[in-house]
Amino acid sequence: MLLVVDVGNTNTVIGVYDKDRLAVSWRITTKKDRTIDEHGIIFRNLFGLSSEVKFEMVDSMIISSVVPPVVPPLSEMARKFFKVTPLIVDSEIKTGIKILYDNPREVGADRIVNAVAAFNKYGGPTIVIDFGTATTFCSISKDAEYRGGIIVPGIVTALEALFQKAAKLPIVELKKPVSVLGKNTASSMQSGIIFGYAGLVDGLVSRIEEELGETSFVVATGGLAGVISSESKKIKEVYPLMTLVGLKIIYEMNS
Repeated sequence: MLLVVDVGNTNTVIGVYDKDRLAVSWRITTKKDRTIDEHGIIFRNLFGLSSEVKFEMVDSMIISSVVPPVVPPLSEMARKFFKVTPLIVDSEIKTGIKILYDNPREVGADRIVNAVAAFNKYGGPTIVIDFGTATTFCSISKDAEYRGGIIVPGIVTALEALFQKAAKLPIVELKKPVSVLGKNTASSMQSGIIFGYAGLVDGLVSRIEEELGETSFVVATGGLAGVISSESKKIKEVYPLMTLVGLKIIYEMNS
């Protein structure tokens, strides 16, 4: 079985593939200072929750990470507990995607993996929007070229900044308000976040398409993709586990 691990700034998403089937997936909090043994205990406990997959069934592993300090202990954990040497996604790994960034090393591993999964499923031109700690936009051409992207503060990041910087603004539930014009502080903030980010998404996608002179298929992923997609005119589909799919594809390309 293949263990796939995507380390994000806020959450780490883990999946186990039984051949072509994603048998199980989990989401845990990312912590930079976990030791090798702490990682091992967490993974053993997660496998203990499943009746489909067992710890000893894992015979291969791939990791993508945007948090560099997590990679060494996670890799050592794989060798110590699973007896496998993990494949690490970086700018040198074979992906089938040509990176057109000025410096390809600057492109986050998660963005590369998403580009691979999106192109594999939809072809191009495609725009991938990942709603995470940051909200990222990535453009992939019909010739499998990663043409560039956009990075803006993530939804929760923006909401937390409002709470921390404005003394009278509370933390609110991320849900669609009944109207655009709020009648209280909570609904006003919800409108700003939900409708504001939907407008941001549609506006930036329109600018990308105008600059490229073509229409793209727009797909969203990440924990909050569903919250915004229903209010966006540009997002055509939500692909929740895109990164795990991309990791499997990259592993197969390089194994």
